[in-house]
Amino acid sequence: MQRRRQQNTSQKKPSTGFIRIISGLWRGRKLPVHDAEGLRPTTDRVKETVFNWLAQDVPQAKCLDLFAGSGGLGFEAASRQAEMVTLIELNPAAFKQLQQNITALKATNISAKNTDALSFLQQPGNPHHVVFIDPPFRKGLLSEAVVLLEQNGWLADDAMIYIETE
Repeated sequence: MQRRRQQNTSQKKPSTGFIRIISGLWRGRKLPVHDAEGLRPTTDRVKETVFNWLAQDVPQAKCLDLFAGSGGLGFEAASRQAEMVTLIELNPAAFKQLQQNITALKATNISAKNTDALSFLQQPGNPHHVVFIDPPFRKGLLSEAVVLLEQNGWLADDAMIYIETE
């Protein structure tokens, strides 16, 4: 007698992970993250190092988080009293999660836009003091993003750019 394997017919829902805000107003808060292909939230250890470097620069700064994904860097900056943080994310499900997290935090210093980062940067920009760039790997987006930031006025004179790349 042969046994047949039973097939799982249930629809697999995307799993949801979490990011943690390390410091500031929302210290210790965990925020859900949409599980999307290629989404790599910045680890707590890396965030801690980055924000130790930026400790004097983030409060009252205008920050731009390109290819935001989980929004981990942007939410951390907002928690640490950035004047304004703009999250740019193309993936509709990840964008929806960003909006839900903004609402859950009752954040007034964060906005999110569901658009392609390079298209967004092609517009004339307002100067930002801190820019986070973590583009999808192996897509060739980084160099064009950096050129557009400078070319279209997105960078303040004393701007700092943090880049995560392969």
